[in-house]
Amino acid sequence: MEISYLSHSCFKIVTNDLHIIFDPFISPNESATSIKVDDLKADYIFLSHAHADHIADVEKIYASNQATLVSNWEIITWYQNKKNYDRVHPMNHGGKWKFDFGTVKMVNAVHSSSFPDGTYGGNPAGFVFESEGITFYYAGDTALSYDMQLIKEDYSIDFAFMPIGDNFTMDIGDALKAAEFVGTSKIIAMHFDTFPYIKIDHEKAKKLAFESKKELLLLNIGEKINL
Repeated sequence: MEISYLSHSCFKIVTNDLHIIFDPFISPNESATSIKVDDLKADYIFLSHAHADHIADVEKIYASNQATLVSNWEIITWYQNKKNYDRVHPMNHGGKWKFDFGTVKMVNAVHSSSFPDGTYGGNPAGFVFESEGITFYYAGDTALSYDMQLIKEDYSIDFAFMPIGDNFTMDIGDALKAAEFVGTSKIIAMHFDTFPYIKIDHEKAKKLAFESKKELLLLNIGEKINL
């Protein structure tokens, strides 16, 4: 499974020859100028919630691909009504669906959700993916929650995408607890350094992860790894 870090909380996963993009926020980020949004290939776009720093490049990516947009009911309805999108798949918390690349379950996230125009964006969410014999958790923007322990009861999580920037989401300490809750030792960090509010001390984060016997991946924008 190929993973590319595109910016902020935006990743691209290539699995079963299909391209999946999470929470596309690239073009507004001055640190992500190396990523050409118009050149990105996407079969699916998954949105965890409606905040601007997670949806900024949805329209460009949707327009240049035959991508299907997947999110909660309110977000999907907004894109249908406001943008006339027809390649959509609505979900809601606790539900799962078997897509052509694998199975996805929508799980709880503790955050808020509204569009830049103020429209309610439904409840924020995370996703558990099963594909190619690999299971991973994309937490979205979230606080630490005991609900995460339910994921461990039902899945064997190989790795997790988790926010660590603090202020708006979990910090590294809570992300390490979250890793324990979901039962993984590998964290791919997201939602850090993009804005002054979420700047982190990289060495401190790595030290805390090491002390907790967790692997913390702080990827550079544009970096690709295979897991």
